[in-house]
Amino acid sequence: MVFESEEEFALRSGAIVERISRAMAEKGRTAAVAESLTGGLISSEIVRVPGVSAWFTEGIVTYTDAAKTRRLDVSEELLAEHTAVSAEAAKAMAEGALRFSGAGAAVSATGIAGPGPDELGREAGLVFIGGATERGCVSRELKLSGSRLDIRRSAAYEALKLLLALAEGL
Repeated sequence: MVFESEEEFALRSGAIVERISRAMAEKGRTAAVAESLTGGLISSEIVRVPGVSAWFTEGIVTYTDAAKTRRLDVSEELLAEHTAVSAEAAKAMAEGALRFSGAGAAVSATGIAGPGPDELGREAGLVFIGGATERGCVSRELKLSGSRLDIRRSAAYEALKLLLALAEGL
């Protein structure tokens, strides 16, 4: 989804965060975020909404492979085999955020924001989001389009939608 404006993005994201807030309040649970290509945008959209301190524990930006290993315990072997732009990395990032934050749910985002392809020739817009709870872990592959900002916004929005699904399922 390409958003027409910053206002549209904020409005749509805010509506999802309000729904996440209600679900977390009903269940008395918390959530954390691990970000790469979104560079803190998911966390920023969460904290735009008043009252999220009741459930949002932390957001971790791990832009490099070394940071993913150091902060989220994503194994160097996993990154060497699958790369940071993979379903496996998205799952491992979400699991690391869940484990280190002590939250009830965690989401992650990793991918290629562009403007061009990565060093392996994978096109901008290839994004993986991950989600984790004590029940298990999921990932979704996305093929997004638009500018670098469009891709980052769309990835953040999709991660928020996944967090809502996890929150409602806790």
